[in-house]
Amino acid sequence: QVQLVESGGGLVKPGGSLKLSCTASGLIFWLYDMNWYRQAPGKERELVAIITSTGTYTHYAESVKDRFTISRDKDKSTVYLQMDRLRPEDTAVYFCNARGSADYWGQGTQVTVSS
Repeated sequence: QVQLVESGGGLVKPGGSLKLSCTASGLIFWLYDMNWYRQAPGKERELVAIITSTGTYTHYAESVKDRFTISRDKDKSTVYLQMDRLRPEDTAVYFCNARGSADYWGQGTQVTVSS
């Protein structure tokens, strides 16, 4: 059974930082591209960042470029999203996604940016 478990969300003030983690089990981690998505209230889910299976290529949404960093640790089967200089518009539920021979999703973790 495949599981993606996110953690690290919470409440942070504008300008602050958070680091999200997503640990995968039940799949061969190094075969999957890993992605972070987010969904704000009343909005569609949007892609935030991508990291390929080998970790050699990353891509970011324009709105988070130069503020967020995606990385992965194959030994821990974990993908991270370091979020710096957070803004109120970054408030959303953040989802981890594994994409390869199949598509898997985590349950999401809430990030709230507010003073």
